[in-house]
Amino acid sequence: IAEIIPVVMVFGGLLLTYRRFRFSNAAYALMAVWLFWHTLGGHYTFANVPFDWFNALIDAERNHFDRISHFAVGFYAFAVVEWLLRRGHCSYVLANTFGLLLVMGIAAAYESVEWWYAVLAAGDAGIEFLGSQGDIWDAQKDMLADTLGAVVALLLFALIRPDRNIAASRGER
Repeated sequence: IAEIIPVVMVFGGLLLTYRRFRFSNAAYALMAVWLFWHTLGGHYTFANVPFDWFNALIDAERNHFDRISHFAVGFYAFAVVEWLLRRGHCSYVLANTFGLLLVMGIAAAYESVEWWYAVLAAGDAGIEFLGSQGDIWDAQKDMLADTLGAVVALLLFALIRPDRNIAASRGER
């Protein structure tokens, strides 16, 4: 249940705000990647998702399903930049900076909450939730994956620039 709480919160927020602000299809598609991936990880617990084909592909003993999920968290930078620009809150460079730093801050906060919950849950439940799989640098690698996902999303945003197309068609500034 603890693993699915973030998905329910994000999905609920998107539902509640849909009438007031509609993101581009690209933004919704990128956000859906994380929603799906995290839901699947929550079902199995991230370390136990049947992902052997990928681990064999990269010749890894560790299950890297959670790292891909963290990478997908970074995709939310796309939506953040789109929202900031379409609302006219700041310049393109500042929106990108804020999008990247927001993802990085959320990544750091989530790793702290994950550690706190693992300590409180203790035992096997805490270890399963933490999902470090014996990697002492797991939290740092997860935050790096979040950041790299954000960089990829921001590069994709620069190529697509949905803020220009949507804003013009809807009469937004």
